[in-house]
Amino acid sequence: MISLLSSSASLTITCSSHKTSPSTPKHISTKAHNHQLCVGKFCFCGRRSLLEAAATTLLSVCPSKASTSPSAAMAALDKIHPSRPDWYEEFCAWNMYSIMKAYEAEVAGWKTQMFSNLKGKAKNVVEIGIGTGPNLKYYVGDTDVRVFGIDPNRKMEKYAQEAAVAAGLPLSNFNFIHAVGESIPLSDASVDAAVGTLVLCSVKDVDKTLKEVKRVLKPGGLYLFVEHVAAKDGTILKFWQRVLDPLQQTVVDGCHLTRETGNNISRAGFSDVELSMAFVSDASLISPHVYGIACK
Repeated sequence: MISLLSSSASLTITCSSHKTSPSTPKHISTKAHNHQLCVGKFCFCGRRSLLEAAATTLLSVCPSKASTSPSAAMAALDKIHPSRPDWYEEFCAWNMYSIMKAYEAEVAGWKTQMFSNLKGKAKNVVEIGIGTGPNLKYYVGDTDVRVFGIDPNRKMEKYAQEAAVAAGLPLSNFNFIHAVGESIPLSDASVDAAVGTLVLCSVKDVDKTLKEVKRVLKPGGLYLFVEHVAAKDGTILKFWQRVLDPLQQTVVDGCHLTRETGNNISRAGFSDVELSMAFVSDASLISPHVYGIACK
């Protein structure tokens, strides 16, 4: 297995609509290849210039003025993720907070490089499936960044707020929104970046969620993703994923083990999508991952 942490490379990106420095060296171009650090238009070796992101004035992000209204978002929440018993939602939140520490420690160096693309570039960020807030520490350093965390499990909120405080992110800059990824109560073209890590495994409709991500992103906005996916057909891991998938969905609040999420992202209609695969040593059943950056 190949650990995500095995690469200490710097991750910097640019969209195809932005020019790179003439001195930028050529790099390997590939689609969904394993172990590549330079991937298509997104360079994972730190040799690409940072995104020359929107020079326009930031739009105000206000749920009350959203294209998807709060009432529509609540209706979608009730339909897609109806209320679970408090003990079950608390169990899922506590479980996520407790058992994911080793995983987060393994990928910390890699995530640091990945999120560095947003520094000074993304003032409004929406994170789909904010969960207990493991990514909030990566926003620290941008005093003006405003993070909107979407999650259908209300019990995640206290953990996410604690993570924000621990990271030094002012709670005034963090909004927990009780909603689903299929219906985000934010305005069209209102955020500079969208983030989703280990979330498309558990949404009801992957394609609709990606459509919502595109809707709320500004032109040229970035979508950062890390998702676990199905193992290759014919492998022992794929066999056990299929066997345990129903149990996984029940115990881990709808998480699927056998989704081909990379295919969904590739065909979602982003102007640029580059992804790679890796294997996380501390993830057992969810070891195969796709990760990368897409540009609207």
